[in-house]
Amino acid sequence: MEIKKNIKICHLTSAHPPYDIRIFHKECVSLAEQGYSVFLICAGAENEVKKGVNILGVKKNNSRFGRMFITVWRVYKKALEVDAELYHFHDPELMLVGLLLKQKGKKVIYDVHEDVPKQILNKHWISNPMRLFISAIYKKSENYCAARFSAVVTATPSIKIRFTDFKIPAYTVNNFPFLNELKTEKKISSKDNSTIKYVCYLGGISEVRGLTYLVKAMALLDNCKLIMAGKCSPENYLSELQNTEGWHNIIYKGLVQRGELSEILAQSEAGIVTFLPIPNHIDAQPNKMFEYMSSGIPVISSDFPLWKEIILKNNCGMCVEPTNPKAIAEAIQYIIDNTERAKEMGNNGLKSVTEKYNWESEKVKLFDLYNQIFNS
Repeated sequence: MEIKKNIKICHLTSAHPPYDIRIFHKECVSLAEQGYSVFLICAGAENEVKKGVNILGVKKNNSRFGRMFITVWRVYKKALEVDAELYHFHDPELMLVGLLLKQKGKKVIYDVHEDVPKQILNKHWISNPMRLFISAIYKKSENYCAARFSAVVTATPSIKIRFTDFKIPAYTVNNFPFLNELKTEKKISSKDNSTIKYVCYLGGISEVRGLTYLVKAMALLDNCKLIMAGKCSPENYLSELQNTEGWHNIIYKGLVQRGELSEILAQSEAGIVTFLPIPNHIDAQPNKMFEYMSSGIPVISSDFPLWKEIILKNNCGMCVEPTNPKAIAEAIQYIIDNTERAKEMGNNGLKSVTEKYNWESEKVKLFDLYNQIFNS
């Protein structure tokens, strides 16, 4: 059954940037290339047409209250102006918008990026007694709304489990990397022990992502530096890291453009993703893990069961206890000291991405879902 062409579809986000990797580069651009007329409504964006996607901006309100209500209302009004056949939204705060559009006879897809009920259990700004209550209420509300949409898309298989009992299609479209986007030739390959070696951490910088322990691990290493790139949240956490033993071995790049990632990966002996063992991390599939693999370098990851299955089964890195700086440092040292083994791991990771962990295979699932919805 062929996919219908020239159907107007509209993606909605009130919280993500206009060129978000999953929303814009992967889903919207892929759908435009497939022949759909694609619109993306995004808070804070400029109106433009990019890679075949019509980006429509609405004014962004930076306060939490303002974003949840004022910005969401602006997104809804703009969505009505577009008058698309299908709406595909990406933020939990847009669930009411999705329900209103569904009441107007529109097809609506809810794209679930994170397991928010699990996330709530680790929100430091919510008191402990309230977390369980808020998490349960949110889960019940999300389930109520999701069951009334046309379909649910989830970023990981573990999130999909929550929606499999609904009488609507539930698809997992993994956030895997593009083929060959980050594949690079190593620029630092000297076996001279006096040469400074580099490892990298790319992604959001926060305490729950294990950065404190990673910086402490760097204090235990000689002739090795960590290139750290990403936005720090909260901002004062950066000051805490800068006062942590081991910071002298950190090269902090801040938030970098997508094109700079290849340069960092080309310098690195390994990519590190040692998130802390909180509920929302255990079954997650960090995009950076697969991006490290796609660049052909070994991965040093937390020793969660799912992550061990990916890393050890594919023989593409090492898994460590993420709160143990000594274990992290020993894994880094092993990669540095065993160049042939590290090269083998890197090649295995690249092979795994080429064969299965790539966006080219995942986007087919998205096309199948759209085809199913429009032909039902």
